Amino acid sequence: MNVTITVVDYVEHEEAIRQIRDEVFIREQQVSREDEFDGRDRNCIHVLATAGGEAVGTGRLDLGQAGKIGRVAVLGPFRKLGIGRKMMLELENVAREQQLDGIWFHAQLTAVSFYKRLGYQTEGDEFEEAGIRHVTMRKEFTKSEDEGIG
Repeated sequence: MNVTITVVDYVEHEEAIRQIRDEVFIREQQVSREDEFDGRDRNCIHVLATAGGEAVGTGRLDLGQAGKIGRVAVLGPFRKLGIGRKMMLELENVAREQQLDGIWFHAQLTAVSFYKRLGYQTEGDEFEEAGIRHVTMRKEFTKSEDEGIG
């Protein structure tokens, strides 16, 4: 399956982004609409995953929150195909282009092992957010990575 990950303009792709997040977070995970749509989207850099012309995944990088990744979601039928990994790598590339020293996010506990495989480390204690257990995760970028050596 040919999957494309693209940095997109939120306003142009708002409907597709919102549909994915509505399905994954609101319907599947029972997150409230108010928690999910927090008003920060227009201030973030978004990626959109497409497969066969269909939008199947999304995520965002919030520069106003010191490089916070958020709202990473892949539609059910497209999970376990490497799409989440590809989106995270693209978000990392965007963060490097923005000259950030690293990125961080609140990971659902069920996704911690996925993020650890991508080099993220947990920090601090577990907490509840939107009714789901989370932990903060972070990845610092090294100079060798920034220079294309690592």
